[in-house]
Amino acid sequence: MRPELVLFDMDGLIFDSERLFMEALGEVMAEQGYTLTKKVYVETLGTAGENLARIMHSHYGEGYDVQKTGHVARERMDQKVAAGCQGLPIKKGILELLVYLVEQDIPCMVASSTKSCYVERYLQEAGIDWYFNKGVIGGEMVQHSKPDPEIFLLACEKAGVEPEHVLVLEDSENGIRAAHAGRIPVICIPDLRQPSQEVAEMAEAILSDGLAVIDYLQK
Repeated sequence: MRPELVLFDMDGLIFDSERLFMEALGEVMAEQGYTLTKKVYVETLGTAGENLARIMHSHYGEGYDVQKTGHVARERMDQKVAAGCQGLPIKKGILELLVYLVEQDIPCMVASSTKSCYVERYLQEAGIDWYFNKGVIGGEMVQHSKPDPEIFLLACEKAGVEPEHVLVLEDSENGIRAAHAGRIPVICIPDLRQPSQEVAEMAEAILSDGLAVIDYLQK
């Protein structure tokens, strides 16, 4: 079925930013005496707020300052990206997918656990903000982060489209679970890890990149 709205996650889906942020976060945490592993980081993908705090405190204790450490890591990542003068790298096929959706007159929106101020800046710096004509929903705009469906349902509400007529594009298990919980069709484009079999069964398809999404929609 032709979607009436496509919701994009950002980190790891639009931009190849998860690796950059994981590296920056690992550096900041090491300076504080903590060790970040890829396994722990993957658990946090797509989360924010209480869910993120719960995961990090379970591994590093209640004394770990989730908000401050994350903020410092985000600033450090931004400094590294700025030093390269190229902005965040866009994932394979995303530009072509955005062009295709515009040509098909299918509106787009970002629903990301990252704060909207960062999302809007990254999109502007990459020159792709205008593709997302239905706007941005950031993590600070909801009370419950993924895997709760609140952020996707809020996006549907603001766009005026029923969830069953929306398509979500996600890279993380938490994002897939959130879309599934909201009864919204979801396609997974894996980034740092492949979804488990249980989570993969919640998705309409597991595809390699944005170009594969175009092929899927054409079929």
